[in-house]
Amino acid sequence: MEPIGSKPTDELIVLARNGSGSAFTALWDRHIGQLRSYIRGLIKNLNDVDVDDICSRSFEKAFRQIESFDSSKSQFPTWLKTIARNTAFDILERESRIHPKGKIEYIDDGVNVASSLDIPSGSTNALDSIINDELTAEKEKRVSRLPALYRDVAWKRLIDGLSYKEIAEELDLELNTVRTRLRRAKDMIAKMAEEKEEE
Repeated sequence: MEPIGSKPTDELIVLARNGSGSAFTALWDRHIGQLRSYIRGLIKNLNDVDVDDICSRSFEKAFRQIESFDSSKSQFPTWLKTIARNTAFDILERESRIHPKGKIEYIDDGVNVASSLDIPSGSTNALDSIINDELTAEKEKRVSRLPALYRDVAWKRLIDGLSYKEIAEELDLELNTVRTRLRRAKDMIAKMAEEKEEE
């Protein structure tokens, strides 16, 4: 059987439209390098974690909007870059409103720290606190609801308790990719918790 990652892009898009997380992961693997280069060229002075965060959010949007992709109007990489460009500028605009004095940076353990803001370190890992306070069964339920792109990383970290390095080795991913996928997963899990509280 032909490995899914070796299929042409147009076939992967069809599979992704049918809900295949593996197909979309293959699209990620195929285009992530080009998208990272594009973002680095578009916005100077971004660190690798910021670049991967923008790429991760862009792929997430692309997966949700895959039905709107029209190959007669543009190639998939061009469509993906348009999404990434809009995502990057949205993030930068939001960050400039929230943190007008400086830019948020990230340290190796995945906890946000402010390089030029007077924010206590304890206030920057609220997502960890929300997640760690959940019952295991509820946590597992929420992790299982994550998009395939984030599910494996989140499960291995939040349920199995593996380190970032162990996850990177097991899933054959770059360490920064593990960090950004986990960060997005935490954002989504926290949102699920908030939605439950509002019910």
